[in-house]
Amino acid sequence: MAGALNTTGEKAQSRETDWRLFLRLVPYARRNLRLLLLSLVFLVPSAIATTVQPILIGQAVSLLRQEPTSFAFLKERSLSEGLNLLTGFLLLTMVLRLVMDATQGYLVQKVGQRITASIRNDLFDHVTSLAVRFFDRTPVGRLITRLTSDVEALGEVFSTGAIGVVSDLFSMLVITVTMFTIQWQLASLLVLMLVPVTALIIYFQQQFRKANYKAREELSALNSMLQENITGIGVVQLFRREQFNGELFRKVNLQYVKEVDRTIFHDSAVSATLEWVSLVAIGGVLCVGGWLVMGESLSFGILSTFILFAQRLFDPLRQFAEKFTAIQAGFTAVERVSEILNEPIEIRDPEKLQGAPQLFQTQAAGEIRFEHVWFGYKSDEYVLHDLDFVIRPGEKVALVGPTGAGKSSIIRLLSRLYEPTQGRILLDGIDIRELPQAELRRRMAIILQDGFLFAGDVKSNITLGETYSFDEIRSAAENTNVATLIERLPQGYNTMLRERGTNLSGGQKQLLAFARAAIRNPPILVLDEATASLDVGTESLIQEALERLLVGRTAIVIAHRLSTIRNVDRIMVLKRGRLIESGSHEQLLNQDGLYASLYQLQMLE
Repeated sequence: MAGALNTTGEKAQSRETDWRLFLRLVPYARRNLRLLLLSLVFLVPSAIATTVQPILIGQAVSLLRQEPTSFAFLKERSLSEGLNLLTGFLLLTMVLRLVMDATQGYLVQKVGQRITASIRNDLFDHVTSLAVRFFDRTPVGRLITRLTSDVEALGEVFSTGAIGVVSDLFSMLVITVTMFTIQWQLASLLVLMLVPVTALIIYFQQQFRKANYKAREELSALNSMLQENITGIGVVQLFRREQFNGELFRKVNLQYVKEVDRTIFHDSAVSATLEWVSLVAIGGVLCVGGWLVMGESLSFGILSTFILFAQRLFDPLRQFAEKFTAIQAGFTAVERVSEILNEPIEIRDPEKLQGAPQLFQTQAAGEIRFEHVWFGYKSDEYVLHDLDFVIRPGEKVALVGPTGAGKSSIIRLLSRLYEPTQGRILLDGIDIRELPQAELRRRMAIILQDGFLFAGDVKSNITLGETYSFDEIRSAAENTNVATLIERLPQGYNTMLRERGTNLSGGQKQLLAFARAAIRNPPILVLDEATASLDVGTESLIQEALERLLVGRTAIVIAHRLSTIRNVDRIMVLKRGRLIESGSHEQLLNQDGLYASLYQLQMLE
């Protein structure tokens, strides 16, 4: 993913896309529309109760001062009876507000968590659908930040942000209308004071938005460095990089704290401004209201009501500012998550063939054809040049050549982890771009040099989520000479493996990779330096298993040890992405070309 945007770009993008970013969240809100509407229903009684409380207190003050009251039912009652009624109504509004606020808070948080979970699921599905090219240029730590903290901040847009803002605005509206019905002069004073306050809040929030974006970019860099050091802890310790890497981490951490401090400053500025203005508002009400009371055009009870109104009017604004901060942080997260969701899925199944996989359920023969294939990881740098060859069904072919010749690139193109820049690749006469990816990869099994294992038991690492009986699992293990190893483990096939299989040796992990391939019984088998990490004894077991596994299958073998590929049907020699030699072991030795030179060098060693 691209790095942090410059300030001007961020500002322009914020102005142009905030509404569009919010609209991206609307489909998630629609999935929980019933809960959202129900939470909004609770706003009305809560806002009314909030507005009535100052009026009740003001009426109580009027009763105590023996002033005229606005409530007709108090005029014929004694002081004690009137106070008891007002106290009962006040208690009722407090209970009502408590129940309404608690219920609404629960519903809003529930909606927020559901939306967060849905977005995280969609983001994970999208990320796992992206081409490998995207992961080549994107640090893992940045993706982890997007999937965790950014999504959590994004959920706040609904859980405590948008709904809370609606609640605060509705409360302010009810209070404002009520104030004007009681006394328009004091009401006008308070409303006029909202204008400069609102302008200040908007300014500080814009600054907060930019600072928050930078802070999240620094958090991504922090997570990337942390992930890199944990993954490469062996190299860090072996080459005594602890102090050097620690200094690098401290610099990134200091930069992150610096950006977070900026967000704290702008957030605090909003709170401090509102505290100061609310005190000024109360002072203004006391000043103007006191003058009106002295002129006997305003009762002391109504003045008390407006003092409370001044506090209640700015309380929602203060809460609104806090929630607006959450919304701004959420929009920053939406922007960053959208960068991932907007990343195009380069490798897709053709739409016209989706839903019709039965067209490709015929028995696969295993013929592979490259027709004038060009490929480069960068648009201007080709690593494969005009490859044109055919591997017949059942043929065993080895790819050899110096490092960087393009051997692994051929495998990545064949399995469609990347797309050819030019040309096409056919599998059993069908362009692989016309095959559903699941069907393409069902027809082949690829065993890499480093077998990756997931956290879980041995069985699940062989089946990888597909349905196989225990007999099939055990048969695959026996056919690849892995059964003995598995049975030696503490719980056999139920032995739990740690992350990346760290409780197994490299050779043991590779043996499980062979069992993983065997159980799928593919027509095409690809070995990319698959035995390079095995000791001599283990390699002999694998070679014996391979003789059984390769029977009747098309095979592509990549190996640097040329002695292990002498018995293949054909050897293709690559140099700088070009196919320069092809033939059997004896034929290539007789040609006295690159293969003969490589073979003689290895024999000398």
